Amino acid sequence: FIAAVLAMRHSRQAVWLGAVGALALMTVLSAAMGFALPNLLPKQYTHYAAAMLFLYFGVILLRDAKDAGDGVSDELAEVEEELIHKKDEGEGDGGDAESGNANAGKNASASGGPEAIATGILTQAFTLTFLAEWGDRSQIATIALAAAKNPYGVTLGGIIGHALCTGIAVVGGRMLAARISEKTVATVGGITFLVFAFYSFFVEEV
Repeated sequence: FIAAVLAMRHSRQAVWLGAVGALALMTVLSAAMGFALPNLLPKQYTHYAAAMLFLYFGVILLRDAKDAGDGVSDELAEVEEELIHKKDEGEGDGGDAESGNANAGKNASASGGPEAIATGILTQAFTLTFLAEWGDRSQIATIALAAAKNPYGVTLGGIIGHALCTGIAVVGGRMLAARISEKTVATVGGITFLVFAFYSFFVEEV
């Protein structure tokens, strides 16, 4: 949603590069943490711990879907409001660090032209995405997958998946958010996690 909101106001290419860069870094760090776990715990433990996490996330998402309404998600509007609030705070408080960074960015943009503007947008997209996504379900799932599977494959698949999802968000994220209900997204996500859990418990051999 952050990429979708930023792309409505800034260069799509710069927003995509910044968001994907942040998600790629998060994926690499998460896979590295997952890779280190089997050295601390037996692989059988990490395998079933990952399966339990998938089961937990699946149940939580389905519960959220049950409680969610049939209308479109309010998350996009919440992100827009939060970004506008932060922007207003930065403009209103001329003495703080954020305002200083903003003024520095404006000066750099004025002196450096389009390249400086694109760099500022890329940095903003990178920072906001990294901070927002750190510690969420996708990161924990990446750690769990890397602990139980090939970490290189998990890293590559995670980066490709994030790049595709971010591209969709940048190109048509607002349109999709206005047409797909939060209940539908949570239901699909919950079922997907439960499928992973079933496969890990009953199909895959440790």
